[in-house]
Amino acid sequence: MSIHPYKMNGGVSPYMDSRTGKPSSGTFLNKQILAVYHGFYYAGDQEKRERTGTIENIITTLKNQFGNTCRPTLDQACENLKQILSKDLPEILEKTGKRELMVCVVPRSKAENTYSSSQLLFKKTIKDCITNLNGLLDGTECIVRYTDTRTTHMDKSGYGGNGDLPYPGITKNTCRISNVMDKEILLIDDLYTEGVNIDEDAIQALLENGAQSVIFYSLGKTMKRRA
Repeated sequence: MSIHPYKMNGGVSPYMDSRTGKPSSGTFLNKQILAVYHGFYYAGDQEKRERTGTIENIITTLKNQFGNTCRPTLDQACENLKQILSKDLPEILEKTGKRELMVCVVPRSKAENTYSSSQLLFKKTIKDCITNLNGLLDGTECIVRYTDTRTTHMDKSGYGGNGDLPYPGITKNTCRISNVMDKEILLIDDLYTEGVNIDEDAIQALLENGAQSVIFYSLGKTMKRRA
């Protein structure tokens, strides 16, 4: 088996409200949902990040944070991602017994029109991959961010940029969500980190916009560091 299922729990979570500058708490997701990941992501492991084909390398390369990654490196990361998705996504269909799922993608933190095409290759690779897979519908344009939010993984180093940190409802307030009514959805992100609540909020936004159900899949799941 190449996928690892777990339960993503809803309920009240603490968060830092960047709008007030104060700690707060709220509900990002109000129900438990099925989630799946391909493998653990080891944050801070430079060797894994530089080794072609690792989860760390694929995610870091395709973020292309500063838009200066060379094309051959990007193409190789796209191919490696496609190979993983081509196995994992049909397995999700099989294991869940779903006949059909619409594939949506969690948007990047900034407004989509501020990124170059070379910074949106994670989404494009998903779109390209599912055209060749039975039972998966293209919903990659169903969630489009139009307002900047803070880039959470760079915020502690001072490079989070404009926008708010995650708060309950941030997806609905900063994204256009369309064509999800009554759909069974497979929502994909590159990386899931517990406590950040970006993905939980996106799932809740889909449900509140009429999605029948949501299954969540991420390429990586952040491995908690030992104390």
